[in-house]
Amino acid sequence: MIDDTPGETVPGNARPKAPGWLEILAGGAAYAASFLLVAVLLPLVENVAIQGVVGLFVSGAMGLIAFAVAAVVRIRGLAAFGVRRAKPHHILVAALLGLVAYLLGTVTAIVYMTVSGDVQNVQTSYQAAADAGWWSLALVFVAGATITPLGEEAFFRGVLANAVFARYRAWIAVLVSAAIFAVAHGINPVLPVAFVVGVLTALLFRWSGSIWPGVVLHGVNNATALLVPLLVAPAGV
Repeated sequence: MIDDTPGETVPGNARPKAPGWLEILAGGAAYAASFLLVAVLLPLVENVAIQGVVGLFVSGAMGLIAFAVAAVVRIRGLAAFGVRRAKPHHILVAALLGLVAYLLGTVTAIVYMTVSGDVQNVQTSYQAAADAGWWSLALVFVAGATITPLGEEAFFRGVLANAVFARYRAWIAVLVSAAIFAVAHGINPVLPVAFVVGVLTALLFRWSGSIWPGVVLHGVNNATALLVPLLVAPAGV
């Protein structure tokens, strides 16, 4: 059972003081600046496959930059941001939930597209990169299943959700942090998928006090999303 009251992410004094609004604002400003820079420069890459690989690495880098800025503003200890060891059962549950997240995300994306009529594919560059050969696929897998989850979990859970958990009830923190995480992915069919991942990783963070279970869930979800289209594609396509 997850405690619904504001305060420490884990009971007692096992956890240092959580980040606050200053860390959210500093990290958010760094993330927004990085996002704008990428939005201007990434389209200049003409090769779609290369654009996909670079985009995935940059996605993780944006989160890591935002996390680093937030971490040096006031709080020096990384444990305060959830960079602390997780227990084996937390990791196991996270891996299983990664598959659940993929299934739920797929269903919610289908519902979103059916209701909204928005059927745009905003991940064509990622798919092109995955189809461009083994080296490209390996880079996509490393970026999508490790770098991106690490960067996004470090900022969106280690800073954002962490700070909101410390000040509001758990259900508010889960929904607010997941909604912001979803909107950061744009208003498109990926939005509901990101919301599902945001909810589950926020709950894992609340339960474990560590960002690592969220990184595992996020990585399993992304890896599955990358591999399934390749496995089900018709031969010769």
